[in-house]
Amino acid sequence: MEDLAGTKKTDFALSAQEIEQFHRDGYIGPFDLYEPGEMEQNLRALRPKLLNTRRAIYGQEKAVSGVTNLANYDRHLDVDFLAGHITRPEIVHRVASLLGPDVLCWRTEFFPKYPGDEGTDWHQADNFSNVAGSKHPQIVWPEDSEFGGTITVWSAFTDASVEMGCLQFIPGSHRTMNYDESKVMTYDADSIGKLEKSGVRRGFFGYDYRQLQKDPNWSPDESKAKSMVLKQGQFIVFWSTLMHASHPHAGLTDDMRLGYAARYLPTQVQVYPFSDALQEFGGEASLDKFGCVMVSGEDTHGHNRFVDRTVNGTPFLADR
Repeated sequence: MEDLAGTKKTDFALSAQEIEQFHRDGYIGPFDLYEPGEMEQNLRALRPKLLNTRRAIYGQEKAVSGVTNLANYDRHLDVDFLAGHITRPEIVHRVASLLGPDVLCWRTEFFPKYPGDEGTDWHQADNFSNVAGSKHPQIVWPEDSEFGGTITVWSAFTDASVEMGCLQFIPGSHRTMNYDESKVMTYDADSIGKLEKSGVRRGFFGYDYRQLQKDPNWSPDESKAKSMVLKQGQFIVFWSTLMHASHPHAGLTDDMRLGYAARYLPTQVQVYPFSDALQEFGGEASLDKFGCVMVSGEDTHGHNRFVDRTVNGTPFLADR
């Protein structure tokens, strides 16, 4: 049997060994999702839709700024291919293996890297107040939770090689937060592409993530870093609290690298409990049209606002 995304109903749950590996290392993958040729066709069809932000929920004028912008957030709410992508069973079954049966998707983001772009700073995200102008936590786990963060599924919509700026992880670093997200970072669009850290051009989309370090004299042990090379159409799963970064794009090819991150939580976590707007990366956008998407199971907590279809009226295909 096939669902509306054309995918055969198969169980893609992680094995006990894979779950153990994930909890040890903080990540698992890569996994195949689309054949490279299939993803390339999808991307060609997707590009003009991404340029049209007329129906994007953060398409307001103030949402656009710097090298990343809020208009890139949550395009699964207005682009049907992305609505299908976040509910793909190859992704959802694996995430549910880690979070339990009741899972929501609360945010998606594009991460383009063009020839010559700087790498991304080493960073971790727990409650995502890191770049929030309000400094309000964007996600809040129950008080008795051992840890926070979100499961991020990063999909390679193009090849992601070392030279094109693939992700870097420090395995096993997800259990200790080296950053205090309540600290304030200074946004400086003029610094983009101009800072070197340990000999590598890195930044955080106009911020310097080192400003959040608990110990200003600490630095990540990059000797333990691993490069996550992904082929076009593959994805990788990791905790947002894992120390992660990306290489600069070396500019050896004219091709850009494009990643698409979807972020998942169990339904007992509150999303944007203190906010009615986003203020990030020098931009601002209202959350009036925002809603979480149930991708697996049921919500019995009632903490969050949900949408069951895109702004185009296309239903999301939750796995129930």
